[in-house]
Formats: sequence, C-alpha cells, structure tokens
Amino acid sequence: MPKARRVASSDTTSPERTRADKTAGTPRTAAGRGRRDDEGPRAGRGTASPAARRGASGDDFAGFTGLASLFNPLWCYHGFIVAVLALSVFGVIMVFSSSSVSMVANGYAPWKQAVSQGVYCVGGLVCALVLSRCGVRLYRRVGIIAVFGAMFLQFLTLTPLGIDVDGNRGWIGIPGVLTFQPAEMIKLSLCIWLPGALQMAAKRFRREGWKAYAVPGGVYASCLGLVLLGKDLGTAMIIVFIGVVAFMISGFPLKYMAMLAGGLAVLVLVLVVTSPNRLRRVFAAYSCSDADTQGVCFQSVHARYALSSGGLLGVGLGNSREKWSYLPAAHNDFIFAIIGEETGFVGTMIVVLLFVTIGWCLLVVALQIKDRYVSMVLMCVMIWIVGQALVNIGVVVGLFPVLGVPMPFVSAGGSSMLMCLSAAGVAVGMMRSQPQIRAESRSS
Repeated sequence: MPKARRVASSDTTSPERTRADKTAGTPRTAAGRGRRDDEGPRAGRGTASPAARRGASGDDFAGFTGLASLFNPLWCYHGFIVAVLALSVFGVIMVFSSSSVSMVANGYAPWKQAVSQGVYCVGGLVCALVLSRCGVRLYRRVGIIAVFGAMFLQFLTLTPLGIDVDGNRGWIGIPGVLTFQPAEMIKLSLCIWLPGALQMAAKRFRREGWKAYAVPGGVYASCLGLVLLGKDLGTAMIIVFIGVVAFMISGFPLKYMAMLAGGLAVLVLVLVVTSPNRLRRVFAAYSCSDADTQGVCFQSVHARYALSSGGLLGVGLGNSREKWSYLPAAHNDFIFAIIGEETGFVGTMIVVLLFVTIGWCLLVVALQIKDRYVSMVLMCVMIWIVGQALVNIGVVVGLFPVLGVPMPFVSAGGSSMLMCLSAAGVAVGMMRSQPQIRAESRSS
C-alpha cells in the first residue's frame, strides 16, 4: 500500500505544481513562437517580439560603420534602387537633348523621342514594381516558360515578320509604329532560368555525368544561336557573358569551363573574319586617325570629338554640336559621347559611378544571401547590366569596335528600357530574400 500511494502521488499533479509548470513554460513557449515567427514564412504578422524585431533590423548593423558601411545590405538595397532610378530619369533627359535635332530634321516634334522614352520608362517602372513583389518560387517555376517564349519571339525575327535594322535582323513589329527586340527578353529570361537549371544539373552531375548538362546547355546554345542568326554580335556577346558567369559560379568544372570559353572566343573570331562589315568596324576602332573623318572612321572619330570638346564641365545641356547630324546614333548607342560633350568629365564620371554602384550593391547582397539560386540570379543580372554598360562606354571611347549595344537605362530604345527595368525589379525581389532587407521590407 505505501508503494501504491507513492505511485499515485507521482502520477497526480498538484495545483501548485501545475501553476509552476505553466509559469515556467510560458516564457519558453513565447520565445519559441517568437523565433518561428521571426525566421519562418509567417514573419511580419506582428507576433514577433519587439526584441526580435529590433535585433533583426538594428543590432545586426552595429558593425557597419565607416568604410564597412559599404557592405551594409540595407545600404546596398536602397543604393541599387536609387542608382537605377537616377540613370532612368537622366536617360530620358539625355534622349531629349541628343535626339531633338534629328527629330526636327525628320519632320517630327523635337520631344517625340523623349516622350516615347518616357512612356517606356514609366512602363518599365510598373513592370519592375510588379516583378519585385513576386516570390523566388514563382521565378523558379516560370523561368523555363519565359525562356521558350523569348526563343519563339526571337525565331519570328527570322521570318517575314522580322525587321532589318542596319544589317541586324533582330526586331519584330510594325516599322515606324511599334517594334520590339526579343533578344532583350532572352537576356532577362536566361538570368532567371539558367541559374536554377545549372544548379540542378550540378547536383545530378555525379550520377548522370555530362548528360546532366544536356538540357541547360542545349537551351542556352539555342538562344545564342538564334541571336547570331540575326547577325547581332553585340547582343550575342552579352548573352555569352551571362552564360559564362552562370556556368562558372554553378560549379561547372573549371577545366571544361576554360575549353568552353576558348571555343566561344574562336566562334567570335570566325564571325568577325567572315563578315566584311564587322571587319570594317574593327579597323575603324583600332586603325583610324583623327584626321580620317570619312568612311568607317566617321562615327568613331566624331565620338571622340564629342568627348574631347566637353572638357571638365561640358558645354551645357542641349548645346552639343555633334548631335547636329555629325554623330550617327547620338541618342542610341553613342549617347555616352553626347553626355561627355554636354556634361563634361564630371557628368560621365557620375554615370560610371552609378553603374559601379549597381554592380557593387548586387555583388554585396549576392554574397550575403544563403540561397544559391538567388545569389546566381543577382550575379547574372549584374554582369548583364554592368557588362553591357562597360561595353557601350568602351565602344564610345574607342576601346572596342562598334557593336550596336545600348547603354542600359540611358540609351533610347523601348525594348532595352523595359527589359532592363524589369531585370532591376527581379533583382529587388531577389534581394528581399536577405534577412535584414526582408525584415525592413515587412516592417515598412
């Protein structure tokens, strides 16, 4: 009987013990619930404790002082957005300044091109806002659909629906009314789909060998081939940049990566040698003197004239002399020359600094995000935007031959503006996967 009573007493919970257990368990339960709400998908409902929210948005940045602030993810997040907006607005202003003379010469209102650019800019910002609200899972799912849709549109450029512009058959639409360049959409779709496809291929490589890369490699090669069939070597080079970066950071064997890069270099060389037009562009970039202002040297020489006449502060907005039918494509591929002439060395350095800011912000956030897919997408967008800007600037200053590559966010062109701003929206959405950025976005 005493033994039975001891068992009964151990099984029976007294009211005092029950209250003590509840009192002792309450903090643990609340703390656990606070951690789950702060870290999991249910964050942002107001259930996280103030201390948890303060730790996610305040104390984590105590070490970002002085030069270390350059690595602050929130600074990079907002810096990226500000740089994109600044370039887009400045681009509309410069398109108006550089195109007004040619518009009047062709019988249009001087602000026609600028109004068109402004409309595309607003449309691109709307697309960016919508895409910035989409989740990472959605991008993983629709990436392949976007790639095949872009490939189909690019294929249409090779049909009678395609439009030929300066020897490149890369547009569809109605000439003089509305045209679209599908290659710009290929860039964006590859930045979204290719990282995820390569990430999955890298996981299957040990089991399946090179078969694991058959689908992503085949689709990527098809995209590149369709662009090359339209004779758009400049856009094809940007697609090569995106592919090389995606393959390199996905874990593709470096030995074979070097072989692939060498093969692409040989392909580019063959395409240049076999095309008289491309050979003339190469000679114009590297063998023309400033005294030779005729023929293939005309555009390169006048671009240098524009840059050199700008001096330190420029001749003032709207006062360019080269835009008076001296410099072809002044509001498109060679708009950087007009920027240098009208705003001087200071203006060109501000533009370069804004692109450096975009690249730095994307790189810093990409290195801090744990999701490998998100990090790869940000890197691909970075190499597209910054790489294309550097190529455009290199063409204007004479480092590269004329490639027909516009400056992102700045050059006139609806397709480029829409897709570049859409890429910025995708990047903003991806950057919100970073814990501190996510915490701030939910609290605002």
